[in-house]
Amino acid sequence: MEHKKGHKKKREGRPDGREPEQLRRYKIHRHFQQGPAASVLIEMGNTKVICAATVEERVPVFLRGTGEGWLKAEYSLLPSATSTRTPRESTRGKQSGRTQEIQRLIGRSLRSVMDLKALGERTIIIDCDVIQADGGTRTASITGAFIALVEACETIYDGKKPFPVKDFLAAISVGISPEGAALLDVCYEEDSTGVVDMNVVRTGEGNYVEIQGTGEGRPFTPQELTKLLELAAKGTDELISYEKDVLGGVLVWRVGRE
Repeated sequence: MEHKKGHKKKREGRPDGREPEQLRRYKIHRHFQQGPAASVLIEMGNTKVICAATVEERVPVFLRGTGEGWLKAEYSLLPSATSTRTPRESTRGKQSGRTQEIQRLIGRSLRSVMDLKALGERTIIIDCDVIQADGGTRTASITGAFIALVEACETIYDGKKPFPVKDFLAAISVGISPEGAALLDVCYEEDSTGVVDMNVVRTGEGNYVEIQGTGEGRPFTPQELTKLLELAAKGTDELISYEKDVLGGVLVWRVGRE
């Protein structure tokens, strides 16, 4: 299912001709792989991420006997995902600080909308593999991983407990250009030249899970912060609406079901 609304002829301004408040063209393909409990391919413009969910009937040592489950995430960037080859981190023998930060962000974002008691003593592992990067890989990973999470929880749901996913979740990047324009869903070119960069994770109820904002070229004003949060709300609301379309009736009804 692909969303094409509002995609206009290229014009001066943004590299792809979008309006400042317009998302890139986005698409989520369900059932992308056969092996995992669930998997999707999410495309946000030229950024493409495979998000897969695996269910294991065990939990970390610190949760054994508690009746609670766990979710963790792993993130990787394929060497060919960028114009300049990025060496595999396994060849260096350790993960970069950036990778660890993104994995933690994805994990805690998804756990924020989960009922871990309802999950039971199971672990869901989310793998997010970037196969093409053009900005917003961490936010695309969160949005795609949410769909995979709901599908994975459906495979273990027996109706005796609440559904393990309590609310919808989406993430988006926003930023401020060198000219001072607030932009929604920044691509790599905009991100690399922008003076403010921000990632926002938000629930279906409109609550914030995470706001990561940095003035990279200069400090930003309270008014600019307000505008960026307004843009992020607009973008995540649109993506959550699309998530509901992608999941369809039964799975949409499951989310938040007591």
